[in-house]
Amino acid sequence: MSSTFYLIGIGLFIGVAAWFLFIWAVKSGQFDDPEAPKYRMLDDEDVPSKTATSSVKKKP
Repeated sequence: MSSTFYLIGIGLFIGVAAWFLFIWAVKSGQFDDPEAPKYRMLDDEDVPSKTATSSVKKKP
């Protein structure tokens, strides 16, 4: 029974340590994407054209 408490304590310690490491990594910029800005110009913009909206006939 006492080994269960040790395992729960060790599991909680590892979980809290992993959480603090994750928070540290986010704050220090480990998940920033330095490659994205140079590819942003290749992304398509979803801007509707004027001809597509004017070709729809409206009923009176």
